[in-house]
Parts: sequence; structure tokens; C-alpha cells
Amino acid sequence: MKMVRKHAFSIEMRAREHLKKITVSSNAHEGILIEGYLGELEEIGLVEDVILEVKGANGTLRIDLSKQELLEMLSKEKRKTDDR
Repeated sequence: MKMVRKHAFSIEMRAREHLKKITVSSNAHEGILIEGYLGELEEIGLVEDVILEVKGANGTLRIDLSKQELLEMLSKEKRKTDDR
């Protein structure tokens, strides 16, 4: 049986003005929405090959995603678009 890996993430914004919307429901079974503006992209890379980091002028998005997982997901997406 394949072990399911939980992926963590963080969003760090330089100022509250760059956030567009944060919605958190009082119902535990409903979703959460976080929207904002990273601004002009400055850098995209992998930190220690385990964290995808997208840096913008207004903030940074980090996702616990290894280089191997990223390549596998991009390969799946390419196959989907090739099949269309």
C-alpha cells in the first residue's frame, strides 16, 4: 500500500494590503480560501531539494514538495495536455 504524504505549505506576505481575501468557515468540514498578490515574480527554486519556493515582490509561497515529486507532477500534466 502506498503511503500518503502530507504536504505542508506557508504563505508569507510583506504587508496586509497584498492580501485579497481570507475566508475561514466556522464549519470544520468546509474549506478555507487564501488569496493575495505575490507581485512580480523574483525567484522560483527548490530549497534543499524539498521545498518549492516562489518569491514575489509582495511575499513568498513555500510548499513542502521534493524535486522528484515536482518532476513527476509536471510529467503527468504534460501527458494530460499531450492526450488532448
